[in-house]
Amino acid sequence: MVPEIARRGAVREALLGGGIGLGFILVSALVITAFGGYSFSWAGNGFFSVVTSAVAVSAGAAVTEELMFRGLALQALERLFGSRAAVAITALLFGAAHLANPGATAWSALAIALEAGALLGAAFLWRRSIWFVAGLHFAWNATEQLLGIPVSGNTAKGLLSAHVSGSGLLTGGSFSLEASMVTVLIGVALAVPMFVLAHRRGGLLPRQHVAR
Repeated sequence: MVPEIARRGAVREALLGGGIGLGFILVSALVITAFGGYSFSWAGNGFFSVVTSAVAVSAGAAVTEELMFRGLALQALERLFGSRAAVAITALLFGAAHLANPGATAWSALAIALEAGALLGAAFLWRRSIWFVAGLHFAWNATEQLLGIPVSGNTAKGLLSAHVSGSGLLTGGSFSLEASMVTVLIGVALAVPMFVLAHRRGGLLPRQHVAR
């Protein structure tokens, strides 16, 4: 049995990750709104169809990307270079993978690397559970879509419509929430204690102990 995808405790890990992802996006959107960057109105797109679409699309993206980046790439690189380097490399790759998205820029790729690549990498090292990081990733994307905020530049129907005004540094501009400095700072603030907790649990593999 591979412990990272073990079924035992999977629901608990997914719910814990989902709670963090939900809180992360809600707090980020609330701060941006408080500074005048966002306002919201009811979209009237149909509750059931919007929720079904958000759940299906977000679940597919979360599971696929987490298996690829944290389930495979991070752990393979970790065995070669240690945990810290593995997170740094996969974070940069994760940011680069979003360069083809609508509205993407060098800044948005760096923002994704910091707030998502580093955060999800730290989350995996802390919990050593794909369920946890997939839950976090799923709730992140689904919450954005339901709020009517483009997900990494991709626009889909939400329960609300998000109206953007002000500086792109605050709102993220055409790439939206993930390119906001607010989201980057909150994401890094979440990643740091996860790294600390992973270290305390012995979850960080140092470079000098990597088998050759």
